Amino acid sequence: MKVAILGFGTVGQGVYEMLQKARDLEPGPVLVRPGKADADYKVTDISAITGAPSVGAVVEVLGGIEPARTWVEQALQAGKHVVTANKALVAQCGPELAAVAREKGVALLFSAACGGGVPFLHNLALSTRSDDILSVGGILNGTTNYMLDAMQSRGADYAEVLKDAQQLGYAEADPTADVSGLDALRKIMLACAVAFEKLPCEGLYNEGIESLTADDVRHFRGMGYTCRLVAKGGPVGDTVFAFVEPTLVPASAAECAVKDNYNLARYEAKCAGDIVLIGQGAGRYPTASAVLRDLSDVIAGQRVMMPQACVRVTADCSGCGHPYYVRLPEAFAGKLPCDKVAVDNGIARVITKALTVKEMHDTAAALRTRGAQVFFAGIEE
Repeated sequence: MKVAILGFGTVGQGVYEMLQKARDLEPGPVLVRPGKADADYKVTDISAITGAPSVGAVVEVLGGIEPARTWVEQALQAGKHVVTANKALVAQCGPELAAVAREKGVALLFSAACGGGVPFLHNLALSTRSDDILSVGGILNGTTNYMLDAMQSRGADYAEVLKDAQQLGYAEADPTADVSGLDALRKIMLACAVAFEKLPCEGLYNEGIESLTADDVRHFRGMGYTCRLVAKGGPVGDTVFAFVEPTLVPASAAECAVKDNYNLARYEAKCAGDIVLIGQGAGRYPTASAVLRDLSDVIAGQRVMMPQACVRVTADCSGCGHPYYVRLPEAFAGKLPCDKVAVDNGIARVITKALTVKEMHDTAAALRTRGAQVFFAGIEE
């Protein structure tokens, strides 16, 4: 099967290289920006791909919503299978694009959009055929995991490890989507869609690591905890809960073993129990390998990853919770139900009683509107 590629950045180049050696697959035309068509296989007009009878599948690795959405829909309408690594596109437009794919009898697969080389959505989709999924989640962003691991192991501060991550290519020049938790949130949205046939679009909560300091990390270590950015989702009534937040885990937790830019994706199934997958969560070849895995599934006959019955829902995070570590100005400490409080130089470090995710995130947002600098992390035993 000849495979066209939309976009020729880091991942697109990796896909093209791997296609040259793949079984039953071969590289086709590559869509690039005007002025960048410096080889015979590079084209600048999408019609050179959608109108090519020899092209059986299209890989989209452009990122963003437009023009990716328009071009993916055109490829599907032209009867081409589509594989995408674009989490933002699937989180926003997945059900509609999947409906077009079904109408045209072609595939829309997107396991590369969550976990890079880790076969998270791939295995999750297989498991839903014979088992009930009880929860999904894990460490789903390699950039923040690299930063947190470096701060924990080296005692470095936030600005230093962010600069290192950018120099290593783990973080973009604008790292906002990673460090804010938005990237991980989009991935947990996709996991909920695959596992529970519900795509949460509102009522979601995400807290990133922008407010974390080296002093916070020293306190975690003194308490025997490691901090990781963790995403969680699961069914609740007719909807799901879904959130991302820094989380303190004990030394016995599998998350503590996840170093550098690796991901840990997990899901719990009713019969199979807890399934944990660890591997490279981003990068040229890990993500390209996930794209080729999806292309191989297309050849094998798989067409669906977004369930046909999937509906958009408002998430409900009012019933899940745990204690929290919170660092905030001493004057605001009384706004939280405290189990323990330590005050030093006007800064309070609080261990709260059990709070729901909604309560904690809403309280932090309210305190910030009053000028308080707040960092918080869930505590997992």
